[in-house]
Amino acid sequence: MKSTQRSILTINGGSSSIKFALYEIDGSLTQLLSGEIENIGTGNTKFSIDDINTDQKSSISIDADDYDNAAVFLIGWLEKQEYFVPVSAIGHRIVHGMKHTVPELITLELLVELKHISAYDPDHLPGEIKLIELFKKHYPLLPQIACFDTAFHTSMPKVAKLLPIPMRYYEAGVHRYGFHGLSYTYLMEELRRVNGEEMAQGKIILAHIGSGASIAAVSEGKSMDTSMGFTPASGLVMGTRTGDIDPGVAWYLMDAEKMSAKNFNHLINYESGLLGISETSSDMRELMKIKETNIRAAEAIDLFCYQAKKWIGSFAAVLGDLDTLVFSGGIGENAPEIRRQICHGMKFLGIELDDLRNQNNQSIISPDLSKVTVRVIKTNEELMIGRMVCRVLNYAIKNQDQS
Repeated sequence: MKSTQRSILTINGGSSSIKFALYEIDGSLTQLLSGEIENIGTGNTKFSIDDINTDQKSSISIDADDYDNAAVFLIGWLEKQEYFVPVSAIGHRIVHGMKHTVPELITLELLVELKHISAYDPDHLPGEIKLIELFKKHYPLLPQIACFDTAFHTSMPKVAKLLPIPMRYYEAGVHRYGFHGLSYTYLMEELRRVNGEEMAQGKIILAHIGSGASIAAVSEGKSMDTSMGFTPASGLVMGTRTGDIDPGVAWYLMDAEKMSAKNFNHLINYESGLLGISETSSDMRELMKIKETNIRAAEAIDLFCYQAKKWIGSFAAVLGDLDTLVFSGGIGENAPEIRRQICHGMKFLGIELDDLRNQNNQSIISPDLSKVTVRVIKTNEELMIGRMVCRVLNYAIKNQDQS
């Protein structure tokens, strides 16, 4: 049956993927469907859809050799769906927002600004801008809202933002920004919902660990520091990204192997991390299956957990104490073995796990009397975008669990 209510379309454009979801505004935000176009430009592009109403999931191969073709396919598919007609607004995840601290209506001026700063995030911003322009072309009267991934971290103190290079670059915008802000905003809202405002004002470490991974230190509800910095390639080792790397490596490769800046950028973003160390896969699930017989897979896992442990320890020092540790993201939500390896030996910080709770992926995986409450919370960036759109357009919704 065709919806008579308003709905919101959320768009989450990645470097080689487009995630989307449709929510009905019915006093809360009820998800109608969600989907993804992945592996864009690889010759193996997949279009997946999860229809909540029919409880049907499907996946097909499509011809999308670039971002433009993928976006045009998505718009064409959406127009054929009965739910698309009453869409009231579109919310976009914008990875880099510089100094923007809140979601904003996308105007011509904002679009010009995003194009101007595209060099700060060449792997995400150009594609996100294309999506905005394509939807604007097809639906010129439909409001589009920018939800900035960097906004959550604008509260970081200057000392956490500084890069140790000449200050003229800081003034030009070259400093640490932090990312995964939509996920962190959602996690903090969930903590408030399940724990109350007092607990959400405590000393909290949020670990969003998946193919892209970062960790954030939060105090009094504000970001104090985070592992990702100037770009999403920094910080913790990830599926195909290096995380932090000695800048001398860039100079060495450019000098000894005559590697271009473009090729170096591809190396650190698409050939490194778990994939680079294991030389097998960027998928933690695959590496876990073969770790007993593949030493490089085991080493990749060990490096990931070792670095996560270091970031958690350093952020506990930044906060001066620790009340809550939250695991989220694909690995954080679904890999008990990884959580166990990360938390092993951290009892001195008050971090302990209950083996049974952890193995069963329960919402609280620490013992009842543990000093630090260790939680598993399923993140939902698309729902967070939907909530932000409602707030910008002054739609009243209930902040309830949609996971």
